[in-house]
Amino acid sequence: MADLGKVSAQSCTDKDGKKKHTRPTFSGHQIYVLEKTFEQTKYLAGPERAKLAYALGMSESQVKVWFQNRRTKWRKKHAAEMATAKRKHDSEAEHFRHEDISDRDEFDSKRLKMNVLRANCRHDDSSESIL
Repeated sequence: MADLGKVSAQSCTDKDGKKKHTRPTFSGHQIYVLEKTFEQTKYLAGPERAKLAYALGMSESQVKVWFQNRRTKWRKKHAAEMATAKRKHDSEAEHFRHEDISDRDEFDSKRLKMNVLRANCRHDDSSESIL
């Protein structure tokens, strides 16, 4: 099997000389494979997680936590996209509502003018018949 890269983590110590927990640094290849796997399935069962961890030179818990974090990121992004789509929809609906109101106002204005013209015509017709 080709060397796929190991997870590296810097070793740090605190002021008392105790080893501090550091975040692992994943290689570009590991991240690429994890992302590709995530695109196909958002959840990994135990055996799939074990195979992937072995293939990438990672522990199963690292793969598990990476998927948990990636799902959280995916949900936040999805929620943000949904909120943006809702705002856009609401904005368009509001625009159409205002457009509809102005169309109705314009229609009512035209209808009023027509009624005035009809009334004037009737008035003119009735005054001609008197003469």
